[in-house]
Amino acid sequence: MQASAATRTDVEEHDPVPTRPRASLLRRIGRNRTLLLMCLPAIAFFVVFSYAPMPGAWIAFTNFNYRDGIFGSPFVGLRNFEFLVQSGQLWLLTRNTVLYNLAFIVLGNILQIALAIMLNEIRAKYFKKISQAVMFLPYFISVVLIGVIAFNLLNYDTGYVNALIQQTGGDPIKIYSIAGAWPIIIVLFQLWQSTGYGSIVYFAAIMGIDNSLFEAAAIDGASAWQRIRYIILPSLKPTFIILLLFSLGGIMNGNFGLFWNLIGNNAALFSTTDIIETSVYRMILSQNNFTSSTAVGLYQSLFGFALVLLANWIVRRINEDYALF
Repeated sequence: MQASAATRTDVEEHDPVPTRPRASLLRRIGRNRTLLLMCLPAIAFFVVFSYAPMPGAWIAFTNFNYRDGIFGSPFVGLRNFEFLVQSGQLWLLTRNTVLYNLAFIVLGNILQIALAIMLNEIRAKYFKKISQAVMFLPYFISVVLIGVIAFNLLNYDTGYVNALIQQTGGDPIKIYSIAGAWPIIIVLFQLWQSTGYGSIVYFAAIMGIDNSLFEAAAIDGASAWQRIRYIILPSLKPTFIILLLFSLGGIMNGNFGLFWNLIGNNAALFSTTDIIETSVYRMILSQNNFTSSTAVGLYQSLFGFALVLLANWIVRRINEDYALF
């Protein structure tokens, strides 16, 4: 009996101190209700516009008709995808969409970083504010108005460019018939509209750099170029990688408004300007072809998703701290 009591006493002495039970789910919700309420609009947005429409992707595998509905239409497997591949249209749309977005991403980030650095180097306070306002303005201009501006510049009969060419003794150019010129035109308009606004993130990152680094560089006699090269650019690297990964996720999503308002239904330019969004829009608008357009949209989403996973895996292998997940 004494041995049993001693053993029981030893066990009780070595038992861990009981921990405080975890708060219930309702209590945690109540404690974080403010944060949850702030997240509700974003959650509702993704539920309504991203998750709720997902069952509609089944149309890509059916011969859709209105009478039978989405899930009652005859199942045809990958026939809709086979048609797109065999027609050659899918490769053309993929090539144009990817190349345009690569140009937007690469050139856009380079110009945004350069613009943010130049703004940081401006010492006149009021001139800096005026410069920021002027550079941000194109972002808030409607793409419809951009299309009007482009037409007034490039129109064959009354466009400013052709008027200038004629005044110098040249012959007017039918720019709206030259497919090879429009990749440059579209990229220029995209960069003009988005560079100023996109530089905000990089400018904010520069503002977050420790001032002691610049003070130490000034004491050591570093020039402005040396401060940019050895302090600012390395500090912008994490921001650049994160924005690059986010951009790669949408590399298959073209700027429909810009392309449609610049090109419209001009079939002479489709070989170099037709992207997935404009092709899907025309399929639905003119042919009511929901099956092929849904197949293209599903392919677009899966391609972008796979590209994000691949890019994130590569970044994780190089430096895990810069990966998204």
